[in-house]
Amino acid sequence: MRRFVSLVSALIFLCASLAVCRAAEDYPIGPDSLPQAGVPKGEVTHYNWTSKIFPGSQYDYWVYVPKEYDASKPACVMVYLDGGGFADPNGGFRGPTVMDNLIFRKEMPVTIGIMINPGVAPAVGKNSLPRYDRSYEYDAPTDQYARFLLEEIMPEVGKKYSLTKDPNGRGLCGASSGGICAFAAAWARPDQFRRVISFIGSFTDLRGGNVFPSLIRKSEPKPLRVYLQDGSHDQDIYGGAWYLGNQEMEAALRFAGYETEFVVGTGGHSGQQGAAILPDAMRWVWRGFPEPLRAATSNPQPILQILQAGEDWQPVTEGIQNADGLASDSAGNVYVSDTRNNRIVKITTDGKNSVFKDGTNGATALAFGPDSKLYASQPVHKRIVAYDVNGKESAVASGLASNSLVVNHQGQIYANDSANKKIWLITSGGHKSSVDEGIVDETGITFTPDQSLLLVSHNAPGKFLYSFRTLPDGKLQDRQPYFDVVIPYGEGDSGSAGLATDANGWLYVASKQGIQVEDQAGRVNSIINNPERAATTAVVFGGTNLDMLYATCNNKVYRRKTKAKGVLAFADPIKPNGPHL
Repeated sequence: MRRFVSLVSALIFLCASLAVCRAAEDYPIGPDSLPQAGVPKGEVTHYNWTSKIFPGSQYDYWVYVPKEYDASKPACVMVYLDGGGFADPNGGFRGPTVMDNLIFRKEMPVTIGIMINPGVAPAVGKNSLPRYDRSYEYDAPTDQYARFLLEEIMPEVGKKYSLTKDPNGRGLCGASSGGICAFAAAWARPDQFRRVISFIGSFTDLRGGNVFPSLIRKSEPKPLRVYLQDGSHDQDIYGGAWYLGNQEMEAALRFAGYETEFVVGTGGHSGQQGAAILPDAMRWVWRGFPEPLRAATSNPQPILQILQAGEDWQPVTEGIQNADGLASDSAGNVYVSDTRNNRIVKITTDGKNSVFKDGTNGATALAFGPDSKLYASQPVHKRIVAYDVNGKESAVASGLASNSLVVNHQGQIYANDSANKKIWLITSGGHKSSVDEGIVDETGITFTPDQSLLLVSHNAPGKFLYSFRTLPDGKLQDRQPYFDVVIPYGEGDSGSAGLATDANGWLYVASKQGIQVEDQAGRVNSIINNPERAATTAVVFGGTNLDMLYATCNNKVYRRKTKAKGVLAFADPIKPNGPHL
């Protein structure tokens, strides 16, 4: 069965890499891909693996170890997708021979190659087909293949060989669907892989990979170096046009300030040119090593008009087990509800923590009002309360289980009631009235800086957030599914949650994809990385100048300094600049 799996995987690779070229130039193999006198040959060993991350799938993989390898010094790592086409020293991409030559001449570091075929789940009977995982593993823009490498294959190889844990010393290489997979794994885990080679990469809609150019333009830059190759006669089929997809990738990478090289030939969907230039590609991605790769700090991306160079997320809470709602007071101190410990914690502008209030009856959502009181929802008791500066509690409204609320400059409270799919208006006198019905799983609520619009997020299927016009009497009008949001591939919803705005009128949305920053016209312009590989659930501006962005993620609170200036909903309205339409 193992021999059959290996043969099938090799045939799949050959179908992608040896397709007939139209109007193709000849790309002969050069001396860097041929055995050279005096160059020691590394050792290539074949292994098998059965995965748990891709349940039941079986893999053939090969490990190349150069003669220069010294077990006392961790080696760099290069992972090759469709590994059978790279592992043969006399055919395909001739990976071992190329690495022998370049390592010997010190044109790349001492590197162990892991050359792995796509998985195949064996057939259940003689009249049944195996399950071929190649497209499932390679074409989807997710972190699953990166997890497979990091949790299964690399630890297994690491039992025998010393592998570097430095992401600057780890790269990925592939062709066709393997090419997009090489990029997707590094994109998902730049903390683990930073050097990418993609030949005839399938940056098309086979499984949603056509989203990458858009994500690159919007997302916070990552410390990656990316080498692309394609032919001008590459295939144009139901999933898209490969050459156009690679051009879009190159343009997006350059726009976002990445180190990138794009080599264009005249071939079709063939590995011929890639095999010929593999030595050049390897030299390019490894040039300057061990100098670490760094993310761009200057480019036309809107996100760099928000983020401060050199400033990253820093944890600012101690002992909080279930960070939930966030709110800022007029001095820029931030308060977080720690529901599991039944308390509210105050984070001062210098990052110090103290307990503001114990025994909060499960308080979750928080919001300050113009009276300097901290308003909080207690969903279990179906009420909203207020705390004065000394933490003394008073009742505000009852009969609603809210998980998000906001207070405007007049002291009017808007709170959701998810169980009844309602938004309630609570006046400063405590009168409660329903001002909207029908939003499912509403999760966040805030105002635009001029307080003319109420903005509402929800965690339900749908690629949008809501906008309402607010009338002078506080009622809502003209609900519209207005703000676009990015939904991660394979997810049923965006995970949109807490909301904040800045003085320019831009909206910050906590979500699974990251903190999505939207302009006044409702378009995602930027995506700030989440502090951890988990969804953010609340976001607020704080700090002395309201330029510190705070976010809850994985039950902790983080913050980072920005160029933006936040707006407090309870402050006097300000009119921001209009959108660029």
